[in-house]
Amino acid sequence: MKKLFAELFGTFAMVFCGCGAMTIDEITGGAISHVGVAITWGLIVMAMIYAYGEISGAHFNPAVTIAFAYAKKFPWKQVPSYILVQIMGAFLAIGILWILFPESQSFGHTYPAEGFAPYKAFLLELILTFFLMITIINVSTGSKEVGTMAAIAVGSVILLEAMFAGPMTKASMNPARSLAPALISGNTQNLWLYLTAPCLGAILAILSCKLVKDEDCCAGNC
Repeated sequence: MKKLFAELFGTFAMVFCGCGAMTIDEITGGAISHVGVAITWGLIVMAMIYAYGEISGAHFNPAVTIAFAYAKKFPWKQVPSYILVQIMGAFLAIGILWILFPESQSFGHTYPAEGFAPYKAFLLELILTFFLMITIINVSTGSKEVGTMAAIAVGSVILLEAMFAGPMTKASMNPARSLAPALISGNTQNLWLYLTAPCLGAILAILSCKLVKDEDCCAGNC
């Protein structure tokens, strides 16, 4: 239960701050800016890994949880409960944002930029999650993060990807983070790609691990 509460609180904080920055930027006409939003995402992920990494592994992302299980670094039997509390944390965060900022039309929901085809957004989200999971799998043991550098590395990758890819797809890389604002705001167009591309990208990252490291690397012996 401590692990589940850690995932709940961590996902809540991540979505509340990240989507909160996007929501405030929306209703203030750009007071935070794209750069500010990207920095917010990177910093909150970094902080939550420091806070909960040694308790739950600080997944905060169904795609990461599935990938860890696929890599045999996390028990499959715990995957449903982890994903459930991650989704709950995301919905709780967006629900509070809805109460605080009812004038918002999006609450930080993810969508492809105008003129950017959904298949291109799918591919970009897949690649972004691939890079994210490559970083995570190499700085963690699945259940406990390795040292303080894990938080810096993962937070920095999220900041980097949000910085350059945010204008095109909002750089979700996280099904729970996309699901909650989409359903609460009613903006469910192209939601399918934000639920599938991150999971596929994370699994491909695990497969690539076997190509460049020892055969048992992704079985928890990196």
